[in-house]
Amino acid sequence: MPDQPDWTITLDVGEAGGSTRAQVRLGTAGGARYEGIGVVAAPAHADAAELAVVRALSDLIEEILEAVASDIESQAE
Repeated sequence: MPDQPDWTITLDVGEAGGSTRAQVRLGTAGGARYEGIGVVAAPAHADAAELAVVRALSDLIEEILEAVASDIESQAE
């Protein structure tokens, strides 16, 4: 596989105000920035952090898919 530029991803998870919140950020080598947020309203539940992370990743995926689809559509015109 040819050398690929590095991408960075950060993930923060915390509890506040009766909910668990996850934020995931992706930075590409080309300078694009994407962010996903996931919230669970049951912080005391053992799986709340994991669910918040999954929701944040899902949100991030949606954002990236929308950006790529928009780029492809604009190049096709």
